[in-house]
Amino acid sequence: MVDKNVEYYDENADSFFSGSVNADMSYERDRFIELLPEHGHVLDAGCGSGRDSKAFMDLGFHVTAFDASREMQKRASEYLGQEVLDMRFEDIDFHNEFDGVWACASLLHVPVEQLPKTMKRLNDSLKDGGFIYASFKYGDGTKMRGSRRFSDFNEKSIVPLFEDAGFEIIFNDTGNDNRPGREAEMWVNAIGRKK
Repeated sequence: MVDKNVEYYDENADSFFSGSVNADMSYERDRFIELLPEHGHVLDAGCGSGRDSKAFMDLGFHVTAFDASREMQKRASEYLGQEVLDMRFEDIDFHNEFDGVWACASLLHVPVEQLPKTMKRLNDSLKDGGFIYASFKYGDGTKMRGSRRFSDFNEKSIVPLFEDAGFEIIFNDTGNDNRPGREAEMWVNAIGRKK
């Protein structure tokens, strides 16, 4: 079965890269970084353009990045100067490896019914006391936007998603999109600590 989400990013890789690589995620990133050990190991889960991986690397973090779109992998690998893994969320099989998991606008493409298992996989990939950041478009349930499927959450519905996977929520708030012309779009951002 063709994954329309991955197909979209393969077909629109150049425009998605240029439209997202300079989006200012420093507020969310800084809040996440404060929780991590110096030079820690971060998993950038669904890295897209590689924007956040590069920011982490520039600060001395060791980064493992993956994406499901081959075209985005190529562009992010070139941008980062290191390999981006060809991986989907259901392929994750890391154990106690990372100090932090960064899932910025990526888990939102995992079908709602698969998210609990995916969140548990991400929990397993973290060291004890490790942290996860995830962001979702603000809303409820599954939405189609063009050809892409999104799993939307709000500040209440995101709580059981995190807690049922073994995370304690540290931050949970809403904010606007940082991309020019998209400021009216709302997001929910959460950081959880592995229990």
